[in-house]
Amino acid sequence: MTQSTSATRSGNSLISSEDVQGTQVFSPDGSHIGDIDHMMIEKMSGKVAYAMMSFGGFMGMGTSVYPVPWGALQYDTGMGGYRTNITEAQLQNAPSYDDNSWTDRKWEENVHRHYKAPTYWDGSF
Repeated sequence: MTQSTSATRSGNSLISSEDVQGTQVFSPDGSHIGDIDHMMIEKMSGKVAYAMMSFGGFMGMGTSVYPVPWGALQYDTGMGGYRTNITEAQLQNAPSYDDNSWTDRKWEENVHRHYKAPTYWDGSF
């Protein structure tokens, strides 16, 4: 028997990562500002630390992907996507990152401070 991974199943608080990928993200005013590209998960705890959010561009061209603290997103069942207090201007001015950023706690603190989001490791900010 095949199990459904649908997030819309009544009473189900779990969701498959494949269902999160591509989910829309909405600004405080309800406008679409991007989509979840993938997630960064802390290995030891299994907690989702960041949503890698794509925004900008046209038909996949010129799209940027930036880490957004998972704590900055709230799922809105009515919209079928994530709401955030993050603005498009904040995304455009986000701290730059590369593959080495993930090993730099100061960089992570700066990202969380930029978005005014709680850290995944201790809930501060």
